[in-house]
Amino acid sequence: MTDCPDNTPVLVGVAAVQQKLADHHQAREPIALMEQALRDAARDAGSDELLRRAAEIMVPNSLWGYRDPGGLLAARLGADNAASVLADFGILQQSLFNRACQRIVAGEADVLLVAGGEGRYRDQCAARAGEQASQTGQDEAIEPDILLRPEAEMMSEVESAAGLGMPVGYYAIMDSALRHKQGMSLDEHRDSMAALYARYSEIAAANPDAWSDEPVSAQVIREHQAGNRMLAFPYTKLHNSQWNVDQAAGLIFCSAGAARELGIAPEKWVFPLVSTESNFMSVISARGDLGASEGFRHVGRRAMELSGVRFSDIRLCELYSCFPYAVRVQLEEFGMAPAGDLSVTGGMTFAGGPLNNFVFQATVKMAQLLRDNPDEVGLVTTVSGLVTKQACALWSTQPPADGWAWDDVSEDVRRDTRVCELVADYAGEARVAGYTVLYQGMDPWRAVAVFDLPGQQRTVAYSEDPGLLEEMMSRECVGASYRLAGGQFAPLDS
Repeated sequence: MTDCPDNTPVLVGVAAVQQKLADHHQAREPIALMEQALRDAARDAGSDELLRRAAEIMVPNSLWGYRDPGGLLAARLGADNAASVLADFGILQQSLFNRACQRIVAGEADVLLVAGGEGRYRDQCAARAGEQASQTGQDEAIEPDILLRPEAEMMSEVESAAGLGMPVGYYAIMDSALRHKQGMSLDEHRDSMAALYARYSEIAAANPDAWSDEPVSAQVIREHQAGNRMLAFPYTKLHNSQWNVDQAAGLIFCSAGAARELGIAPEKWVFPLVSTESNFMSVISARGDLGASEGFRHVGRRAMELSGVRFSDIRLCELYSCFPYAVRVQLEEFGMAPAGDLSVTGGMTFAGGPLNNFVFQATVKMAQLLRDNPDEVGLVTTVSGLVTKQACALWSTQPPADGWAWDDVSEDVRRDTRVCELVADYAGEARVAGYTVLYQGMDPWRAVAVFDLPGQQRTVAYSEDPGLLEEMMSRECVGASYRLAGGQFAPLDS
């Protein structure tokens, strides 16, 4: 460790912050939580000087209204020379880590701060009291020094016209296609997901930074019932990322040279080994294989090539878990068995999934575990949007022999992803590529299906026929044919 080059990126300080205060007047706003997380991360590293020396403060956008959160943090932390970076929705959280590492390797900066946080629970408590939680304001003319934006849209008008909007419906549709590909029955699929998430709840119960501290049985997770209603068949609320949390994370990257200069204890050092990412974007319904992720296939394969480590041999891993499909498609593309634990936090349902910050929370926990288990390698994966972008990161307390490795495989993913033309208002017979049944309250409301059409085209249609909704929740309908007209579908014999 002491022999690694001065421009080696090192993660030296990490901290996670959580609050559960029912009185929103007493609860701190998101920017205060992020400030606390970065201060705690500096204390974790043993050097407050890290905050003052920061070249950049990077924050991913979220549901709060700050125009320049990095600027607010710089003023609060005394980081007078820090540029503020705001990553908009659709930018991988891992991309901010990569930016920090790239700047350190290039010799452009020696200390960079990354923070994210959310205060949805505080907002909920205020709303229940008939009030609105206060938040630090910024003039409309204020902008971050650097704004990172995605290159394309994540949703289409064809999808929204059929009733898709919230992510849970999209993920359930993709999961139906993967289920069909794997030859699983509806019951086998639901049992498997329930068992996976029951284990997540147990991991979260043992994690002091997790939002939930009570294990939940597979039976409770699986079934539609009061307190755990079905959202989009077969996903119940307890398959859904829990974003109504007050959580923040702070991470401090620096060069090995700066770490040595500041006297940061070697046992605090955690090295990024490999990072791979794909930024190719396509809307879900246009993806040729709804049950696959060419992005995860390529980022996983490349990360294993660069590191010489097989993911199936890694004991400490955090597979991004916003919905079951995200986990299941990673297992499929990485060639991993679901036998071991797939999370160190408890996953986004139980550990808490702040909208654009979970990867930071997970990386904090991973760094802490690697310090306690110095012979292990840790894997943290990232999703942005609707499995729109993908990333993998490998971490270790041992420095990489050949330096930090990074690769953007977007062009490989673009080449290997079949994208269909998405059309509206198709009339005629078509075959289901993936589907779900959306619920309103406790009742099924609308079936939404993606259909394969002649000539490599696709469309999305819906039905509100009660008999058809029941049919689609009692037997596998991927591969079945229906009659389409006016944006709706019905049985062929109707």
